[in-house]
Amino acid sequence: MQRIGVTYVFDAYCGWCYGFTPALRGFADANTDRISLRVLSGGLFTAARVRPIGAYPELVADDPRIAELTGAAFGAGYAAAVAAGTTVLDSGDAATGVCALRRQPDLAVLDIVQAVQRAWFVDGRSLSDPHVWRDIAAELGADPDAVSAALRDPGIRAQASGEFQQVRVLGVRHFPSVLLHDRTGVHRLGGALSTSESLTEALRRYPGMAAA
Repeated sequence: MQRIGVTYVFDAYCGWCYGFTPALRGFADANTDRISLRVLSGGLFTAARVRPIGAYPELVADDPRIAELTGAAFGAGYAAAVAAGTTVLDSGDAATGVCALRRQPDLAVLDIVQAVQRAWFVDGRSLSDPHVWRDIAAELGADPDAVSAALRDPGIRAQASGEFQQVRVLGVRHFPSVLLHDRTGVHRLGGALSTSESLTEALRRYPGMAAA
């Protein structure tokens, strides 16, 4: 059976993405023989939006609702970072780190995504800190030195910026988003409040599945 292309667009600093990723993982695991999954970083905090978290009180205001609706648990380290308000949210740095980890062999992309989300939403560690990426690499069984070298590679940062451009071309304005690709174009399968079951049902109803 030919696998169908699916794209998950997220941002490492997006609380709704943190709450949603376990559902996306359940969907991916349940449909591994039917979909070909890629993950793109969306670029929520770039350019003039690269500011301390204290400048975005509306983000933190969403956290209780995210926890209630998705079951996500926000950690004490994150709470401390929010209270201090000084951690700068820079999606370019975060996406570069994700790309650096993806360059390493034998790392599953959703393992990377969830480790990065834990570093911020549980431990409250800045994703602009190179030491954080070394620690994530070690947690995932990758070579921290190789990840550090990749972080310094201008090509990796260009790759991250290229993902932001791909997301703009896809027309995605809200994170998280799950997209399905076929010869007729791009179709939205689900988003923040989707479950693994609802995503699987949306995939099952997709007309192309009958022919796949």
